Amino acid sequence: MTARPAKPAPRPVRRTPATARPARAGRTPAGPRGLYLRARRAWDRPLTAYYLILGGSLLITVLGLVMVYSASQIKALQSGLAPSYFFRKQLLAAALGGGLLLLASRMPVRRHRALAYPLLAGSVFLLILVAIPGIGVAVNGNQNWLSLGGPFQVQPSEFGKLALVLWAADLLARKEEKRQLTQWKQLLVPLTPVTFLLLGLIMLGGDMGTTIILTAILFGLLWLAGAPTRLFAGVLGAAAVLGALLIKTSAHRMSRLACIGATDPGPGDQCWQAVHGIYALASGGLFGSGLGASMEKWGELPEPHTDFIFAITGEELGLAGTLSVLALFAALGYAGIRVAGRTEDPFVRYAAGGVTTWIMAQAVINIGAVLGLLPIAGVPLPLFSYGGSALLPTMFGVGLLIAFARDEPAARAALTARSARRPASGRKPAGVRWKTMRRRAMRRPSGER
Repeated sequence: MTARPAKPAPRPVRRTPATARPARAGRTPAGPRGLYLRARRAWDRPLTAYYLILGGSLLITVLGLVMVYSASQIKALQSGLAPSYFFRKQLLAAALGGGLLLLASRMPVRRHRALAYPLLAGSVFLLILVAIPGIGVAVNGNQNWLSLGGPFQVQPSEFGKLALVLWAADLLARKEEKRQLTQWKQLLVPLTPVTFLLLGLIMLGGDMGTTIILTAILFGLLWLAGAPTRLFAGVLGAAAVLGALLIKTSAHRMSRLACIGATDPGPGDQCWQAVHGIYALASGGLFGSGLGASMEKWGELPEPHTDFIFAITGEELGLAGTLSVLALFAALGYAGIRVAGRTEDPFVRYAAGGVTTWIMAQAVINIGAVLGLLPIAGVPLPLFSYGGSALLPTMFGVGLLIAFARDEPAARAALTARSARRPASGRKPAGVRWKTMRRRAMRRPSGER
């Protein structure tokens, strides 16, 4: 018999040390850099702005409801009302506002543009009614309310903010499509005259705070439209001179300006509200005195559930609570800027930028007044303070941002892909179930049936 040839000896396998192995393509490195890359990747996802706007606005609204209930109980009892009176009204407004938010988030862009002129005409008509003696209702010295019967009142100037944003966004978008925004006359007319009309009607009632917010919206829209520096500075200078004249001619506004940074109520207790707002924030500490345990709301701090609810939040929830509110507003503002910056539709860019400017400017004015850094303007904290007239248009504006965030090309593709992966019945497709059963059958022992 012929002997079989001997098998060649196997070649030794050279093992690469673990430290020398090349990293797989797409694998995130470990350590702090890996955490940073993963966070950045998650932050840059197409639906990040959508979730930030939806989640941030809902959290602010829910926390605001809690704080309205806590801050308004004593005020309600002092007025001979049930402790939950203001909370129930705010809860009703939040429910109606949620419906408006859902409606705005589901409407196409062309429907939003169709609302611009009717909403502006309706706001101007209501502001004219407010200025008529015997029809407008005065609250705290400002005649800017209309009575709807019983305890319900409406403030048309709050809806004027939304009307200005939609109308100006439609106007600037149409002019951009016609390449007319390179001419400064086309940029200012009729945007500036209509804005001044709204400002004049609002100032007839003495509401300086709302006029500041409308002016901020105008400046934000001009900046988005690419207004030249000279034109921007000119409009800003004219507004500053007009604002200084309005403040100089009113002793009440001058007294508010004098309370910036005040630590003592002063003569005649003119800075009482500003000083006790600082007292409330200072007594809160790191984690606050506890929900419902505020002392300033027992008649010491005026308007604890409206203009100065942020001070009660600092007293009861402490620095942690106030920083949480600031972080939510910062996330909402970032998401709005991101939506305005990534869209190719000019109307969406102007509308998203206008709504973001409106909410952020109002939040800065309110919180700055509570901190003693700005004069008290009498504006509520958006989505947080008590007041249905302010909550309803603001939630509609948030719904606009949600609709625009969903309409981004990358976000729309991500939502479409997610819907395609999710069956309508909620069950796995038949092919998936059959493959799963086949894999189980292949793993069974040979004698099992």
